Amino acid sequence: MTLTKMRTAAASSLAAAGLLFSLAACSAPAATQPTTSAPSPSAATSSAADAPCDGVKVIVDSGALKQEAADTTVCVPVDEPTVAAEILEEADVETEGTTQYPTELVCRVNGVPAADFDITHKEGTYREECGSMPAAFAYWALWVKPASGEWAYAQEGLATLKVSPGESLELLFTVDGEPAAPAA
Repeated sequence: MTLTKMRTAAASSLAAAGLLFSLAACSAPAATQPTTSAPSPSAATSSAADAPCDGVKVIVDSGALKQEAADTTVCVPVDEPTVAAEILEEADVETEGTTQYPTELVCRVNGVPAADFDITHKEGTYREECGSMPAAFAYWALWVKPASGEWAYAQEGLATLKVSPGESLELLFTVDGEPAAPAA
């Protein structure tokens, strides 16, 4: 299979998954959708990823890219379930979607990967253009961790996913499947 065919197949699969996540969010019954509260005006920056947080701990890990400009750990004070996009905004984490999916997908976080940055992967190098679907081998993954549980891949996007106090939210950049999940 050629690289072009692999990219096309991967993009199609990711597009279907993104659409499925969006549709699933729209079809959830209203009774399960708690009201959103506005996070408090300032987020407290944590010096360590394992520091306690009474709100939602936000972690951005550029993973395989090793781009410190994106990396951060912040505790965002919230007192009820809040939409992930609002939590990231309060944490001063800037996300950029794609042209085709501006709010459903994450293409860049805090400018990473930059449009002129060569992402090295097992097939060579790649530059993210943020046109439609990010490459299947190089992308930002959204993870959620309950207060006393394990990390799980988010089943919704930033615009619909609600995160509760005591939970953690992580954006992790993965290249060729590494890292496969958040570290802690």
